[in-house]
Amino acid sequence: MVGWPQRIRTRAAARRALLGAALALGAVAASASATPAAGRYDAVLCVRNADGPPNCGPAELRIRAGGEVRLQVSDIVWDLVLRDGSAAVVVTQGSVQLDEFDAPAEWAGPALTFVDNQKRLRYEVQLGAPRQVAR
Repeated sequence: MVGWPQRIRTRAAARRALLGAALALGAVAASASATPAAGRYDAVLCVRNADGPPNCGPAELRIRAGGEVRLQVSDIVWDLVLRDGSAAVVVTQGSVQLDEFDAPAEWAGPALTFVDNQKRLRYEVQLGAPRQVAR
């Protein structure tokens, strides 16, 4: 039987090992879902209805500090504020607000996905090359 001081040392070592593993897993998860660098990007937007194939086309994406993302296709704009696996989304066309909803959202490498559960729409934005600043 293990004595009282030995049990305390064993438990402390186990806690340190678990803490180390949790920190390592957190770092891996954070790097996999990390927001890309701020800037403007060419992108491809695919929208999928729950029952149909995706409809994809070119888009422009602007990433700002603080979790703000602006996605634009022609004159339709999706402004997203990303926080803790969700997004507040406002959709506008010109000066007219078309929609507003909260959505589960996440970065997975160079792709941002968010879902409008009420309309059963899944949006996926694939980042392309950074846009060059005109001089």
